[in-house]
Amino acid sequence: MSAKIQLNHIAHVYYTHKNFDKQVQFLADFGFQKEKVVGKSIYYRGYGPEPFVYVLTAGDEDAFGGAAFAVESEEDLVLAAATLPNATPIYELTDAPGGGKCVTFNDPVDGFPMHLVYGQTMRQVTEFPERDFNFPMHKHRDVNKFQRFEKAPAPVHKLGHFGMCVTNFAKTYEFYTSRFSLVPSDINFDPSTGQNIVAFLHLDRGSTYVDHHSFFFFEGPVSHVHHSSFECHDFDTQVLGHDWLRHKGYENCWGVGRHIMGSQIFDYWFDSSKFILEHYVDGDLVNETTKTNRVAASPDGLHVWGPDLPETFLL
Repeated sequence: MSAKIQLNHIAHVYYTHKNFDKQVQFLADFGFQKEKVVGKSIYYRGYGPEPFVYVLTAGDEDAFGGAAFAVESEEDLVLAAATLPNATPIYELTDAPGGGKCVTFNDPVDGFPMHLVYGQTMRQVTEFPERDFNFPMHKHRDVNKFQRFEKAPAPVHKLGHFGMCVTNFAKTYEFYTSRFSLVPSDINFDPSTGQNIVAFLHLDRGSTYVDHHSFFFFEGPVSHVHHSSFECHDFDTQVLGHDWLRHKGYENCWGVGRHIMGSQIFDYWFDSSKFILEHYVDGDLVNETTKTNRVAASPDGLHVWGPDLPETFLL
């Protein structure tokens, strides 16, 4: 067995849309910033260090083009090109903001594309002030210091995770946990069979704190992307974004609510082509000391407060 490919962080996602202009407007209302236009594609960024986090391409079909992870070294790209299924040779990201190098491969079970990048030039991070909150016994905001807000989209900070429906959980799990530095934070099993059917995987970076999950997948009859999730600044920003999208007439998928696994406050929206994008805040952090939590899959296990789980959410 080859050495594991070491992942540093999740970087960006690719989507193709037939109704390009509608998606351009949705992405602006969702809180992305347009960074660069190249032919039929637009690169969007957040206010974090990534040169881009979402790539929109005009096409004849609505399609998910995969997610990209940044690897720890160029040697990881060499290993990927030599050992992963249908992997490309290493190629230059010539037109992309931040440049860098990439290897693209196909998931061996369901065939969806995945990307590995290295050597991108990061951006200067835009700082957002952290708000002071007053609690019953501890008042953190000084006298005459007021909380005042403006209606606006919720600015995206970074891509936090993405999720897939896969047709064979066991094979998918074996591939990603044996070939990459990915380990489970939470696993859900089918209580009727005892078989594992959902996994939330985080990056194994030793003692470094990482997000509770960067990639999750669950088993279903037809493989498809479930959602891509983007972090925003805080709860007020998130709910301001929720109201902005609601008043613009977009369709809410599920939210606002609080997850149990990962703890994020979530807000899922359908974009112009019915792909699901999520705003989240306040997720858990894990590292090498985190033990895998394995529990029975249940609708009640997905959130502790918020609207009822839509029947179609996990289709």
